[in-house]
Amino acid sequence: MIIDCHGHYTTAPAAHTAWREQQVAAWEAGTTPPAYPSISDDEIRETIESSQLRLMDERGIDVTLFSPRASAMAHHVGDAAVSLEWSRRCNDLVHRVATLYPGRFVPVAQLPQSPGADLQASIAELRRCVEELGFVGCNLNPDPSGGFWTSPRLTDRSWYPVYEAMVELDVPAMVHVSASATPVFHATGAYYINADTTAFMQLVQGNLFGDLPELRLVIPHGGGAVPYHWGRYRGLADMLGQPAVESNVMGAGIAGGVFFDTCVYHQPGIDLLLEVVDTRNVLFGSEMVGAVRGKDPRTGEYYDDTRRYVEAAVEKGLLDDDGRTAVFEGNVRRVYPRLEAALAGAGR
Repeated sequence: MIIDCHGHYTTAPAAHTAWREQQVAAWEAGTTPPAYPSISDDEIRETIESSQLRLMDERGIDVTLFSPRASAMAHHVGDAAVSLEWSRRCNDLVHRVATLYPGRFVPVAQLPQSPGADLQASIAELRRCVEELGFVGCNLNPDPSGGFWTSPRLTDRSWYPVYEAMVELDVPAMVHVSASATPVFHATGAYYINADTTAFMQLVQGNLFGDLPELRLVIPHGGGAVPYHWGRYRGLADMLGQPAVESNVMGAGIAGGVFFDTCVYHQPGIDLLLEVVDTRNVLFGSEMVGAVRGKDPRTGEYYDDTRRYVEAAVEKGLLDDDGRTAVFEGNVRRVYPRLEAALAGAGR
């Protein structure tokens, strides 16, 4: 089985997106937004079957862990109440997708973060999604300000309540920022990779997994710049008097730690990731119909068809059969243990 750990509902129905615009406009005007629109199952089917599901079938992907569109989380827009309402609408919509396509899409939650707000609303929404709706994980934004980095680093104690809830619920978080609120950061080309790299360095500087050894965090987009600069981070850990990156951050010898996905859109990048990072810490992901949707003119293939890169790495001997199974399926099941029940309930 091939399980994609990184999918977003980037093709959500137009009525859903239009309501968000109305919600934000109402907040800016100090008025009440209109009622959330009625969206039919057929509207959802149309958006899914013409895009994500079609591509999954074409590329041989069996299951996608599916969350609301990351760039649309926009935690820097509105206030905490606006973020909570928007998050619940987005999560309910993703839950409907999973209900319509059991065993193909498994839901992952958006959290209602807001700059300066505590995480109690996020914890409550996480519990609702996991305990009532069968979600298997969440996305956690390390910078709700949208590029101004006003939040404490991820090892600060202010984050611990949500981490402790994740451990209790046995779900991981993908550390994923949203849209950029500053023109100096292009959202997907700069801000996302910046945030992935920044999150990793924050973890290098702390002892988060020493305090919470069962906590699991996924850093997407291949870990940002980290695999390319692996020696830098190993060296910095030594200079800072920190334990080795492999044990302190990647979780060697403990239940939790950091994991990278394969959302890297060229063969040399995937090859490097698999050479540098322990196979147990790599999860298959594509983020297809996401940041990069076109075809590579050099190959004629879609950039985000990441299965091809992993299969080519197997052919090169960078992964053996056991490693291939681990990356495509085993590691995802281990990092997202609630996935087992979701798939079993769907007969997968």
